[in-house]
Amino acid sequence: MTLSRFATSAVAVVTSASVAALGMSPAVAAEDTHTGPKNIIYMIGDGMGYGHLALTNLYETGQSKYLVDGDFGDEELKEKDGEPVQSYEEFNRLSMATFPMGGSYDPEQAWKTHEYVTEGKITDSAAAGTAMATGVKTNNRILGMSHYGMKEENMSERAKKQGKSAGVVSSVAYSEATPAAWAAHNMDRDKLQDITKEMLGSDLDLVMAAGHPFYNNDHEKLDTPDYSFIYEDDYAKLSEGQTDWTYFESNDDFQKMAGGDVEPGTKYWGIAQVGSTLQNSRTGEAEAPYSDKLNDVVDLPTMTTGALNALGQDDDGFSVMIEGGAIDWAGHGNNPVRDIEETQDFNKAVDAAIEWVEKNSSWEDTLLIVTADHETGYLSGANEVPTDKNPEADNKFNAMVGAKEEVGRHGWYSGQHTNQLVPFFFKGAGSADIKAHAAGTDPVRGDFIDNTTVANLVFDQWWTEGATASGDESPSEEAPKPSEDEKPSEPSKTPKHDGEAGSSTNFGAGVAAGMGILAAVVAALAALAQQTGLVSINPQALVHLAQKVGLR
Repeated sequence: MTLSRFATSAVAVVTSASVAALGMSPAVAAEDTHTGPKNIIYMIGDGMGYGHLALTNLYETGQSKYLVDGDFGDEELKEKDGEPVQSYEEFNRLSMATFPMGGSYDPEQAWKTHEYVTEGKITDSAAAGTAMATGVKTNNRILGMSHYGMKEENMSERAKKQGKSAGVVSSVAYSEATPAAWAAHNMDRDKLQDITKEMLGSDLDLVMAAGHPFYNNDHEKLDTPDYSFIYEDDYAKLSEGQTDWTYFESNDDFQKMAGGDVEPGTKYWGIAQVGSTLQNSRTGEAEAPYSDKLNDVVDLPTMTTGALNALGQDDDGFSVMIEGGAIDWAGHGNNPVRDIEETQDFNKAVDAAIEWVEKNSSWEDTLLIVTADHETGYLSGANEVPTDKNPEADNKFNAMVGAKEEVGRHGWYSGQHTNQLVPFFFKGAGSADIKAHAAGTDPVRGDFIDNTTVANLVFDQWWTEGATASGDESPSEEAPKPSEDEKPSEPSKTPKHDGEAGSSTNFGAGVAAGMGILAAVVAALAALAQQTGLVSINPQALVHLAQKVGLR
């Protein structure tokens, strides 16, 4: 018996809120083949919630969609009217839940209090990237692996099995959590050099990012190299042509690729001549957008076009993840100026991707997704609740306001990630399948999917071994539609702890080795109970455990 990643019955017991938030739908047999996108362009603004997009739109035009104004718990609370500003705002739009293993999102509770989205288990970029790239939720800090310590196939690896090309692009370093989730497997996201080593030995066809060991964050040569992101010997081999990668770093080389100077079958690894980020970490006071001189390094739109030109040489198609990684950094710093700069750079990269699709491919062959892995900083309207800087507040949701070319009035209510839904825009092949997997409805943001949904469509329907990969926006014949009992009700009350991934790994693996299939599944349940207290069980994790121990 083969179990789909969307399977829910006879494997686990879950609360209705957990099912809805996980994006679960009726089972689809994995052996059934479905047409899907030939190419997938997954663009992630790291930390880019609705507030980040709105603040940027206000700066550009003086108005925005997505603004919310009203009392906490008001049943009539809705988004205010506004006009689209970015090109991708004309795409299909859903929202996406981002919580990690053991977490949940309750759409009703989220708007009853200001604090809900800052409480409970909140994802980091490693867990979020893993969910988005593999379709499996895991604990924070873990990359490309279940919290049992099992490697999980990512979208890049599935693309290669399909004969496609695969790559990652980021405005931060190549071994940071989001690009790494599409390329590596490690129980600790901070093992940056080990992650890079795995990426160097992988089947990826393209890597472009920041993280040059010879340059600082101002594009200045260092007196002493900084090998935080890559081992010294690995960089030497890469840069001296002793690997199967074609290495480049100059602005001219990035520009040449963007101009179409690429060779089919070549593996490209490009590192911009800058430290941890292309622009966000440069020296300056950040008094207004672009008041600090920009680094003279390649930008994300140029990287995007070059990457698509290279990967697009493959007649079988490609998978690429393109990240505006430093939106998150600006959010952690509660820095609206850098936030606007980074979001604009990301938006221009999306425009570059749209232009590439319409010039070199088609929406019948290509799926373009524009989303975030989570929200950072709780960016919203000013004076919503008391803060250290502003003890007086309105105790309600307030809309951000602002004039064109000014930083709008806003508030930051966290320095960390939140559990807010994030925007999810999409266009092209497979769009109807995504719509069919909506997991629930938020009273303000509307229908939402889970962060595992797209990867599970890739593995179960679009890019199954032997399946064809081309087609239009019509749904697959057997694409499941959400049923009424999948709508969210009460939230999962998962204990607020991460547990130890290693202990559950050893427990489950040991029993699985010495007992039959049923015992292995029971062991998996017991291991998960150690993590969750048997209150909310992740069905996808159990499905994968069953598959790993031979229940097929």
